[in-house]
Amino acid sequence: MSEALWIASTAVGAWLLTRWVRQWALSRALMDIPNGRSSHVVPTPRGGGLAIVAVVLVTATLLGVFGILERRAAIALVGGGLMVAGVGFRDDLSHLRARVRVTVHFAAAAWAVAWLGGLPALDWGGGVARMGTAGAVLAVIGVVWCINLYNFMDGIDGIAGTEALVAGTIGGLLLWSAGAGGLALCAAAVAASSAGFLAWNWQPARIFMGDVGSGFLGFVFAVVALASERSGAVPLLVWILLAGVFVFDASVTLLRRILRGARPYEAHRSHAYQRLVQAGWTHSRVCITLLVLNALLAGLAVLGANQRGYLLEALGAGFVLLTMAYVAAERVRPMDAAG
Repeated sequence: MSEALWIASTAVGAWLLTRWVRQWALSRALMDIPNGRSSHVVPTPRGGGLAIVAVVLVTATLLGVFGILERRAAIALVGGGLMVAGVGFRDDLSHLRARVRVTVHFAAAAWAVAWLGGLPALDWGGGVARMGTAGAVLAVIGVVWCINLYNFMDGIDGIAGTEALVAGTIGGLLLWSAGAGGLALCAAAVAASSAGFLAWNWQPARIFMGDVGSGFLGFVFAVVALASERSGAVPLLVWILLAGVFVFDASVTLLRRILRGARPYEAHRSHAYQRLVQAGWTHSRVCITLLVLNALLAGLAVLGANQRGYLLEALGAGFVLLTMAYVAAERVRPMDAAG
């Protein structure tokens, strides 16, 4: 009962903070002006992710201080999270060069992975793969990719908050059932704060998350997943399933664009979710479709977490599901027709 009350209070707190950030952004004319690459048509304040950042960082700090969250995990989350949120907010105020953002992202990722002790092994369901030093390197690269893929996928009303709400909720429940209470409460804080923000961001959005929120969410999910793997609670591969929609769309679209000679950081509207909007789907319809896909992936994630012998099969089924969804979006509007 106390946990439910805390989660509800967190959501309300995030709602109030988002309202305050919106008023502040309007007073400072911190607006996202539509352009040829935008999926919105009305100037909209940005930076609403500050509410999510504040809630999650305060939660992680308090959990670490009171010993509910392992100290190293708290330091990894708070220290790296401040770096990612800081450079994201600076970019929201006035755009930074990609190299500056990426440098900070790598620094935050290295900080988090170092405090977590690297990724010496990976549970793949049928056993444990020893990773050694290579695991730490791959972990840093993975964290940086998660930061950026979440940023890439935050392109329409409601989508980033919806993904965080579902992944945080299911991931938190799995962590709680595995006895990782501190990490579970961090995931719950992500879900609750995203719900409070989502009330302002659902179509038609009254405020955008901004880089401060999207990059931060990608970082937190990556770090929680690594800490979860290190603690033996929920395998890292299960977290990839929970974030499967974002991971698949961002990764496949980026690979296709690179193969076509496009620059990785060049602005575009080629992601599957963006092309559905271009085809006439409302932002809400896309987000509801995302919810359905996430529900199916959540079922596979629960199977993989509770029946480790079926983890690879769950991953395979998730890959097939996401491939079918991506191909369906391609038929609705091919990438060649996207802006």
